[in-house]
This record gives sequence, structure tokens and C-alpha cells, in this order.
Amino acid sequence: MTDKVKKYIEAHGLLQHDNRYIVAVSGGADSIALLLLLCQLGYTVEAAHCNFHLRGEESMRDEAFVQSFCERHDIPLHLIHFDTHTYAELHKISIEMAARELRYRYFEQLRNDIGAADICVAHHQDDSAETILLNLIRGTGIHGLTGIQPRQGHIIRPLLCVNRQEIESWLKSQGQDFVTDSTNLVADVWRNKLRLQVIPQLLSITPKATDNILHTARLLQETAKVSDDANKKAIRQLSDGNSLLISGLLQQPSPLSILFDWLEPFGFSSSSIDQICQRLPSARTGSYWTSDTHEVCVNRGRLMLQPREAERPTLRIPETGTYIYDATTKIRIRQSDETSVSRQPDTATLDANGIQFPLTLRPALPGDRFRPLGMTEGSRLVSDFLTDRKLSLFEKRRQLVLVDAEGRILWLPGYRPDHRFRITPDTHTSLTIELLHTQA
Repeated sequence: MTDKVKKYIEAHGLLQHDNRYIVAVSGGADSIALLLLLCQLGYTVEAAHCNFHLRGEESMRDEAFVQSFCERHDIPLHLIHFDTHTYAELHKISIEMAARELRYRYFEQLRNDIGAADICVAHHQDDSAETILLNLIRGTGIHGLTGIQPRQGHIIRPLLCVNRQEIESWLKSQGQDFVTDSTNLVADVWRNKLRLQVIPQLLSITPKATDNILHTARLLQETAKVSDDANKKAIRQLSDGNSLLISGLLQQPSPLSILFDWLEPFGFSSSSIDQICQRLPSARTGSYWTSDTHEVCVNRGRLMLQPREAERPTLRIPETGTYIYDATTKIRIRQSDETSVSRQPDTATLDANGIQFPLTLRPALPGDRFRPLGMTEGSRLVSDFLTDRKLSLFEKRRQLVLVDAEGRILWLPGYRPDHRFRITPDTHTSLTIELLHTQA
């Protein structure tokens, strides 16, 4: 096994003898084997152990075991303790996700502190097969079926060339013991169910089940390279900043694959992307979908993507003066005898007569109506007015309106004042209103 791991490290360029590396060590068979192997191969390593305090005395047993091991082998050891339950509750995430976030954040901080090149973790072939099956039942794209990769940023995995049985056999040949995490023996979370129940059933069908899964993953890695290259070219041809041309997308051999590559990094699930793809041929302007962090909408033949925005505030304006609306916008209102009309889109000059304070600056709402300057009778929906100006759904949401105490819209900033409050020859007192924009 030593020779196999050495060749794998060299083939993938994972480690260099003149660098320092952190090895994540739990005390289990996999991480102890990794640490011992890297020492025997002559690499400069330091161990890091996280105590998550999730298993009572067993957690303390693991820490003591790792300490003893590192002392015997003269390996520098970094220890950290986490209150994992509290972290999970504060961030409203699972214990498993909390532990993952805590340890990888700590490893990266430690890597910077000691000047280590990378962080070595002990994932092996069985872990990769489990991950492929886990992604398959959750729903995934082609990359989710390619297994765990030997390098991901500063995380490297030198044991992906061996399986759990090889690791335990090698440790036995070395006379090296290890500890066992009792929670890994309980079929509760999905990964444990796969490891303890599903994979043994697959192996009973064929002893080569795991090998065949990994072989398929290697073939898919090659297929993914071809797909990635084609999709990148298609996205470059179809994109215009943050949007894709829908008609061109639908003419591609695999619109779904292109959409997945474009949207998956922004938190859209495979099922959501599939739904978007099915709807696109008949989707109208204004159709939209959201992820936790982003949203896409159809606008005049293009699919537009942007980060989800926080709800815009409402500002009450009791009298003339200057007011802060948000981090980038102020509004200034002054009254005067000056009746010349400004032509700037962010400035409105209105007849002060009949305008009732307090005023309110707020986002436009469905059903809002006003009488655009030049319209002598009736009114228009603000949404229709903005549609005529070819605004997207996202731009409509950002549109503000200024209303008076009676709820009448005085001004659509950037576009038109209301005709009823226009400057006329009879105007004696005006309100000049300016939106002032600054960078956050």
C-alpha cells in the first residue's frame, strides 16, 4: 500500500518534500494510516485534531489517543475544542454540517498561521463510492457522479487510491491500533445507511460493486471534461453579462446541461434547474425562480440572473430637508419660489400647492397607479408604465415611488412626475426633490 500511495501522490502532484503539511487526524483507521504513511514517506507534517464534544467520554478518549500517537512519533500536534451543539443551534444547521464548517475553517486558519502548503485528509475509495451514491439519491449533475477529487483548493486526499480494507490490513501489518467512532456504526444519517446497509447489499450482488462504481466515476470525469468545455463555449456565446439568450440556449444539444453549469454554482438545485429548462420554451417575461442566494427571471427573450436583494425600506418624510433612504441613496426636498423645471431624471420640480406632508418614499407596489406627466385624464398602472420602458422584473422591484399623505404618487424617480402636480403658469411655490446616489 505504501508504494501505491506514493505513486498516487506523484501522479497527481499532491505533495512536495520541501513543504509543510497539516494532516487532519481523528484517531480512526483512515487518518492514523495517512499520518503514519506520510511520515514514512518523508514528508514534513503536523497533525490537527478537533474535539467536537459530541460523544462524551469517547471524544476525550480519541483526543488522548491522538496525543499519545503524536508523542510516540514526535509529530507536532494542534488541538482545538468546539461547542458544536451551540454552533449548530446559532446557525440553524445540522450537527454534521456544523462540525464540517468548524473543522475546515479551523484547518484553513491553522494552515495560514503555520505556513503550511495544504491540508491532508484521509478520504479513500469507499468514501468516494459513498459520496457518488449519496449525490445520486439526492439528485446531482455529472460532477456529482465523478466522486471525491484528489485536490480541492488546499484540501488534498492522498488515500483515494486505496480502500478501507487495504488501510486496516496495512495498519495491522504495522502493528498500529486505532480508535473507532461508535456513531459510524449506527445507521442513522444517510451516509451511515449507505455504508452499513446499501453498499453491503450491492456487494452481495457482485463483489466488484464498489470497483465498478469508481470505474464509472473515472469515465464520467473524462466525459465531464468534454461537457465542461462545450458548455463554457456555449455560455460565452449566449451570455450578455448576467443573462443568457433563451432562443439560442434552446437550440443547443443539451440546454439542461448548460443551465446546470450556469446556475448550480448559485445554489439552484438540480430539480429547480430541470423545472426552469422545461418551462423556458413557453415562459413569459416576468417568470422567475429563486435559490437561497440568487434568482433568475425571464425578460424579453433572455434569462437574467442576479443575487437576491434585501427588501427595500420605506422612508417617512415629515417635512422638507435631507433624509437617508439606504446606504447608497439620500433624498433632498426643498421648497422655494423657483418654478423652473429640472430635466434631470433624478430631480423633480412639483407644484407645492395641495401636496400634503408627510411624504413617503417606498418601493412600487402591485396596483400602484399614477398619471404620468402629459396624460391629462385617467391613470396608468406603474407596472405597465415600467413595462413599456422595457424594465425587467428585477428593475421593477427596485423602482421607488414618492407618495404624499393622501397616498397619491407624486413622482416615479428616474422617470416622470405625476401630471396633477406639474409646474404650471399659476405655480407660486415649488418643491424640488432630488435623489442623491453614492457608492456604498
